[in-house]
Amino acid sequence: MRLWKSASGVLKDRYSILVAKLSPYGPCKNPDLETVIIKATSHDEDCMDYKNVQKVFQWLRISPLYLKPLLCVLSLRMQKTHSWVVALKGLMLIHGIFCFELPNVQRMGRLPFDLSHFSDGHVSSEKGWVLNAFVRSYFAYLDQRSANLRTETQKLQTKKGKEMEEIPLIEELKNLEELQRLIDMLLQIKPRNELNMNITLILEAMDCIMDEILEVYGKFRKEVNRVLVRVCDMGGKEEANIGLDIVRKTQLQGEKLISYFDFCKEIGVLNHSGCPKIVRFNDEEIEELKRILKGGDEKAIVVRDDSKKFENGLKTVITDQWEVFLDDIIVEVEQKQAPNAILSILDANNPFLDESYSIIPYNPVQNYDFPDLISL
Repeated sequence: MRLWKSASGVLKDRYSILVAKLSPYGPCKNPDLETVIIKATSHDEDCMDYKNVQKVFQWLRISPLYLKPLLCVLSLRMQKTHSWVVALKGLMLIHGIFCFELPNVQRMGRLPFDLSHFSDGHVSSEKGWVLNAFVRSYFAYLDQRSANLRTETQKLQTKKGKEMEEIPLIEELKNLEELQRLIDMLLQIKPRNELNMNITLILEAMDCIMDEILEVYGKFRKEVNRVLVRVCDMGGKEEANIGLDIVRKTQLQGEKLISYFDFCKEIGVLNHSGCPKIVRFNDEEIEELKRILKGGDEKAIVVRDDSKKFENGLKTVITDQWEVFLDDIIVEVEQKQAPNAILSILDANNPFLDESYSIIPYNPVQNYDFPDLISL
């Protein structure tokens, strides 16, 4: 059965190559490039054809103009295939294309094909659902990553020439949440039974995923402490609430990352970098965020009488009222009148009683569009 399946895959690839070579050149057609793509995404499940993958990348190094026919050919092949091998190789190929950081790739948005409902039509249901889940989860991550890349590129273009302006705190917190979302999606990509743990192609894909986790988590680790310091210094309740959610999520993800890398090591996925350094928070930062969320517990410093009359015996005490300094003033009032006098002074000097001050929350809007291959 396996031999027949292998022979059938070879025949399909040869037929596709023959059709490609006979096709005329056009804006989205390049027979030579198409031939290399078919070989790089062949039905051979033994391993990835890195020789032809490098040839695909060489076309992009020659000129970014080859990106358009490359995506056209790859998209058509991904949409037509019912082989998990071809689908997975296609995802690994486009994953590598992201590394080129070409302007057209950064503006692409959603992937130009959809594997969210992919189903292999050539394996048993027992093995098929696991392979299908692996392909779908890998596609979901790359699709979201591509959409985020476009959003980031648009923001950079909008802020071009405004380097001196500080990014709004709420926007930085939303960026951290998006990185955490990507990390969650990456942790979903893994073989889910023993039948798939010894497949070479699966292990090669897992190696790509581990490298991606190191990159994304490293970016998150670099930013999270700096942003939370800003929240503690100048954030309000909204920022503190988001900050606490990020802290809780980070703690959970740290444990999941350790388990994920231990699992990868057990199934034979070797990564020389090992598990990334897990982000830790000290108790003082967490308590400060909780204090901000509760509205603050600061006590104001006031000066009041410690004797029957306000004479020379002045004393500093802690109250819930605003700060008042009675420097060089001797107040000649009775003790029973002092509290009312002080309260009137407090109300007159408390700037937070002015209701004209308000905070307008900033709610960023994100729109993801499918790529326009014609304009690439």
